[in-house]
Amino acid sequence: MKSPMNTLSLFASIALLMLGFSATRAQNAPESMRFFVTSAGSGKGGDLGGLTGADARCQSLAAAVGAGARSWHAYLSTQTAAGAPAVNARDRIGHGPWYNAKGTLIARDLDELHGANILTKQPALTEKGTVVNGRGDTPNMHDILTGSQPDGKAFPPDKDMTCKNWTSSTGGAAMLGHSDRTGLTDDPPGRSWNSSHPSRDCSQDGLKSTGGAGLFYCFATN
Repeated sequence: MKSPMNTLSLFASIALLMLGFSATRAQNAPESMRFFVTSAGSGKGGDLGGLTGADARCQSLAAAVGAGARSWHAYLSTQTAAGAPAVNARDRIGHGPWYNAKGTLIARDLDELHGANILTKQPALTEKGTVVNGRGDTPNMHDILTGSQPDGKAFPPDKDMTCKNWTSSTGGAAMLGHSDRTGLTDDPPGRSWNSSHPSRDCSQDGLKSTGGAGLFYCFATN
């Protein structure tokens, strides 16, 4: 029969092991992260420096938290312009699975991401693991730049939905998603993470006026 002292020692050893496991898991969180909402935008509204500039920002933010070993792309579509073909956001981000900064599974693949993903206010974290302000918070920052239709594809070129392919900080508009899946109306657009409503214009103040800050989604492609 084990003595009380041996039993206490056993429990103490188990507790230490669990603490070590938790610490290791937290330490490895950046390595497992494959998705985040940018903690800040460009500061220039919809002008992100095109897809190249947006991707570079994703890469830089990821590197700052120890996740720079992966290749990061912005979840942004572009429209046909000046002979250049459209680019679909869904075609830029790899095939999944994707996890947030705390290791929570967001979606296993592209079909789940554009179907029954678990993105809401709590899982849609920044690269720092912080929650993005949503509807009801001050300031509201849930409007996320995507320029995309619900299936992750680009819009036709007849109406600007990408702030002139992410180069405008004045005229034009961008399609926005709601990171908290909460809008003025409880319908599919209001609950859409990637295609809820267009911005008023492409300025920083214009984005702020409807509850945004020029943030966008970043996904690891590998």
